[in-house]
Order: sequence, then C-alpha cells, then structure tokens
Amino acid sequence: MTEPSTQQPRRSPLPPTDTHSGGRSTVPLDSTAQLLARITAQLGTQLSLVSRNGTRRPMHRTRPSDTLRPSAAPRPPAAPRPSPAEAAPPTLLVVAHGSRDPQALRTVLALLDRVRDLRPGLDVRLGHIELNQPLLPDTLDGLRGSDAVLLPLLLGRGHHVKHDLPAAAAAAPSVRTRIAAPLGPHPLLVEALYGRLVEAGWDPADEGGRRAAVVLAAAGSRDPDSAQDTRRTARMLAERLGGVPVVPAYASAATPTVPAALRALAARGRHRTFVASYFTAPGRFASAAASAAPRTAAVPLGAHPAMARLLLHRYDQALSATAPSEMVSLLASA
Repeated sequence: MTEPSTQQPRRSPLPPTDTHSGGRSTVPLDSTAQLLARITAQLGTQLSLVSRNGTRRPMHRTRPSDTLRPSAAPRPPAAPRPSPAEAAPPTLLVVAHGSRDPQALRTVLALLDRVRDLRPGLDVRLGHIELNQPLLPDTLDGLRGSDAVLLPLLLGRGHHVKHDLPAAAAAAPSVRTRIAAPLGPHPLLVEALYGRLVEAGWDPADEGGRRAAVVLAAAGSRDPDSAQDTRRTARMLAERLGGVPVVPAYASAATPTVPAALRALAARGRHRTFVASYFTAPGRFASAAASAAPRTAAVPLGAHPAMARLLLHRYDQALSATAPSEMVSLLASA
C-alpha cells in the first residue's frame, strides 16, 4: 500500500497586471515582445531624467507631458530693446542772454514755438544766463539723467559762449551735455537780416546804388573772436545786398558806435542808410541802436523763419560732432 503523495498540484501562473488601468487587469499580454516594449519605454523615461554627469534633472524641465501636450502654448518672445535710432533725441536747450525788456522773453518763446513746429516731438527748452526765468542752472536741474544740446542764442564767440556755457555744463554732471556753436556767422542768419531790412523799407532797387548803405548794429564784445564774427557777417550781408557797403557798429565794448558809423557813411555820400539790428531779441542795446537810425531801423532777428531753421541746423551739427576735438573745431570755425 502506497502512501498518499504530499506534493501540491502546480498552479498555472497568474496573468500579468496592467498598472495603467488603476487595478489588476484580467487581460493577459499578447506576447513577450509587448512586455519587452513596455519595459524599454519605461527605462527610456527614467534615463531621460539623468544627465550625462549622473545627476538627476529637475522634473519640471524634462516631463514628457510638457513636450507632448498639444495645448501647451510657446512662451512669447521677449520684447526687443529699442535701437539707438528709436531712442528719444537729446533735448534742445536754447540758452538766451536775458533782458529786462518784457518783449525779449515773448520773442524768444515765439522763436522756440517755431522750432517745435519745424520738428515735432523734439524736446525744446529754454534757459537764461541772467535777468529772466528760467535760469540755465534751473533748466539743467530738471534734465538730470538726460542728454541735452546747449545751443547759445548768441551771435558770436564771446565770453558767454567760451566760459559761461562750459561752466554751466560742468556744474551739472548729471546731464550729458554738448555745446553747439553760436548762431553766427551763417548764411541763414544773413537771410534773416535781409528779411528784416526789407520789412523796414529796404528797396532792392537800392542794391548797387551809390547812396545806400547799411550799419550792422551789434552788442559788442571785448573778445576779438566776437568782433571777427561780426565783421564776417557784415561782409556776407554786403554780398547779399549786391555790394552795398555794410559797416559793423557796436552798442558797447567796441568801436565804432552806431552814430559814429552813420556819420562816416554820410561823409562818403551814403545818405540812404539803414540800421540792421544784429540782436536776437529786443532789449536795451537794440533800442539804443534803433534810436540812432535816420529812418526806421530793422527789428531784431527774433522769430524769423530762417532763425528757427538755423537753430535746428546748429543742433544737428552738434549731434554729428561726437568727439570733443570736433566740438572745439565747430566753436572755432562757426
């Protein structure tokens, strides 16, 4: 009689689970090839989380879902920085002398409005050396951190251009400044002088005549460069008038005076004489020169259209001179 066997009967293996369904699946895998494919895919995902040096990459950078989501919108590109050409141009800071004559400030403001009309969008401001508000240091104080071109509303290379403006710029280091050349001499300035003479009664028929003459009445300066600039403007105006004599004369600091120049011309038979006001705005010197004229004197240059164009020309000229040596050359040859 044999003993009963204690060996348990062999059970068939359980079907593999499908972990993606959230529970145990009763559906067996179709083949060994599919099982190997799943293992390979899982290994690929894990390996993608490891960098070449063996460290684990952050999950938020390498999650497959981030790269596979069709609804994930790309990040918008960063806004481009404005090019230098698109940046705001430097402020045009017009530097006037200042006067106690109330007409002076109104005239200068009218000139600046004409400049703004010619170049909309340009920041145009005003500063005075003395006597009027705003004073130049106050205007510079309001431009901290900005670029500005200091443009002297002056007609030659005198003390204010050579000393006062550089000193004001040096006292405002928070403003990046350039100093433009004075207005004269320049053909646009001559055009403004000619226009004012015509308004005062100058007859083009007098051009080339033996009786006509013009006294160019200027403020005057002890600086020889300033006197040289005035003489050069007188020669250019004489050419514009067809060869009529133009004699420079001064209200202060230099000779001849306006009355003395008128007497000298009369002695030469030049009795049809006009006084051209070589002043940017009304003031004490302009009034004194006009009172000496034998007939109506031309008004100061003021807001003549050629003056507005000249201011913008000097502004552009200063911007194109990038090196300090070029700025010195501009001031020396203006």
